Amino acid sequence: MRNLVQDTASTPSISALPDTREVLLETRGLGFETNGHHLLTDIDLQIRRGSRTVIMGPNGAGKSLLLRLMHGLISPTHGDVLWRGHALNKTARKDQAMVFQRPVLLRRSTRANLKFALGVRGEKGGKRNGLIQKALTAAGLSHLANRPARVLSGGEQQRLATVRALACQPDILFLDEPTASLDPASTAAIEQLILEANANGITIILVTHDTGQASRLGQELIFLQDGEIAEIGPAHRVLKIPQSAPARALRDGQLFVKN
Repeated sequence: MRNLVQDTASTPSISALPDTREVLLETRGLGFETNGHHLLTDIDLQIRRGSRTVIMGPNGAGKSLLLRLMHGLISPTHGDVLWRGHALNKTARKDQAMVFQRPVLLRRSTRANLKFALGVRGEKGGKRNGLIQKALTAAGLSHLANRPARVLSGGEQQRLATVRALACQPDILFLDEPTASLDPASTAAIEQLILEANANGITIILVTHDTGQASRLGQELIFLQDGEIAEIGPAHRVLKIPQSAPARALRDGQLFVKN
């Protein structure tokens, strides 16, 4: 284990308080190596049902890579990703969804993007139509239902991508800097969708560089540095009173340099 700071020394759980909620996702000794370079090393985590976890760290720390490994988009070179105690596989991934920094949309209408995603999940007929309308309303896109998705504004596209993921009713939603290039109004709309989803029982894992967003959305915070966990703990504590040098550097607006 190379974890530098954790609030609980005896367990990889990211909560400092006893938590009896189901462990949805767990990583054990997770690592990724390419061409002799270790991009992630010894990542041990437990993500519990209903939690909101934020992942932070400087560019190149391994945040997006960790997200993709946990979602099964990339296979680890070391360690394991477990879903409900079993190896993550294609079937398990049907219980997950992911929103990328740049929305991946089909060359179809706004409505058709939702229809296709729900169809892949096996939803048909009246139930699918109801879910589509609910998603359009939640995203404020009902008046744009027939517009080609790829001509929507950046904020509209990201709202569509978010509600498309949520319409599939995942147990866990991964978000990779979903508001990085959005204006404040669009950012607020996405954050509201995330909070509402979590209130409805969806577990959230969010990568962000925005400390304000981390404070608003995060319950727990994982801070990565050079592919390793530098610090884990309650988001408010890590942001305000960080215990590790890398997290303190972020708080102080400085670059962390190893001695």
